[in-house]
Amino acid sequence: MKTDFTTELVTIIKSDTWMLSILEAVRSLHLHDCWIGAGFVRNKIWDYKHNSKRTSLNDIDVIYFDESDITKIRELAFKEQLKTMNPTVNWSVKNQARMHLRNGHSPYKNCYKAISYWPETATAIAVHLNTNNQIEFIAPHGLDDLFNLVVKPTPNFDLTTYRNRITYKGWKDAWEKLVIEK
Repeated sequence: MKTDFTTELVTIIKSDTWMLSILEAVRSLHLHDCWIGAGFVRNKIWDYKHNSKRTSLNDIDVIYFDESDITKIRELAFKEQLKTMNPTVNWSVKNQARMHLRNGHSPYKNCYKAISYWPETATAIAVHLNTNNQIEFIAPHGLDDLFNLVVKPTPNFDLTTYRNRITYKGWKDAWEKLVIEK
């Protein structure tokens, strides 16, 4: 029987005032197809499933999609705006309309397609706060692996890079219940 983790995801994030403040800051930029993904969501759920306090994040991954301006300068401007709003956060802002160039892929059509290429299924999830203050998410590979604590590569990611990343990240040290597929 397949479980729908949608309600659980939204409830967990809604109960975290810090996460909501981050989502509100990003929403205030009014960027097209804009989300916060990767460790922001993944770590929160893994911490929750391990009854742990918040695990520190290296950065907050903000993604958006804008084909009209794919310059890095524009991304840096958005990063500075966010830094002004919350200087305690290490912001990372990336326009997914240009990331295919860095990754050697065909052009992405939107953020959903772009994150389908992220390393792990449990990482390829992003959330945002819509104009009605509702949390929405995109998860090209679903939520099951995230909530079942399964770490496995996305179908589109290089396995050698994935394996090196797993070793480097040391997630099993922080979250002992993880099942890591090699």
